Parts: sequence; C-alpha cells; structure tokens
Amino acid sequence: MAERDVEARLVRGVRKLGGVCWKWVSPGRRGVPDRIVLLPHGVVAFVELKTEDGDLSPLQEMTMREINGRGHRVFVLYGAGAVDEFLARCQEAVEFMRRSIQ
Repeated sequence: MAERDVEARLVRGVRKLGGVCWKWVSPGRRGVPDRIVLLPHGVVAFVELKTEDGDLSPLQEMTMREINGRGHRVFVLYGAGAVDEFLARCQEAVEFMRRSIQ
C-alpha cells in the first residue's frame, strides 16, 4: 500500500474518532512528522507514516528525539496494520481521558 493510502486511512480513522489529523508542514524545518492528531479530551499525537518497508531519515530520527525529549511522543506507523492498531489505541486513550475528566 502506498504511503498516501496509509495516510488517507489514518485521516479517515481519526475523523471517525471525532478528531482532526492535520498535515504538518513546517517551513524552514525539515524532518517533522507527517501528521498532528488532535482527538477529543486532550489526546494529542505526532505521527510519521511509512510504507511497511519504509525507513526514517537521519533528520527524521533527530527531530523525533527532539520532540520525545520534550515529553511528547512520535508514533512511527509502518503500513495499514500499524494505522489500525494506532487507531484502536487512540480510541482507548480517548475513552480513558473521557472517564478521567468526568
């Protein structure tokens, strides 16, 4: 499956969870993750999408370390199966946060 198809699967799945999945373009800063996922109840994720056999560039790895070092997580999803697993975990996180703030 092409990366654009994997990306479309992620966007559709996030919408079904009531969230948005913005393309992240950062002028002057290459290597940022592909998407910022904003879900209900304050759940936020940075996502880098790859085909099942894709690789991270050294710049992407460096940027991920920088984001992770600030207490945020970058999820690297390899293929459609990883997107489906990520969406299932997002659903769990949204439900957990919903219960936590009631």
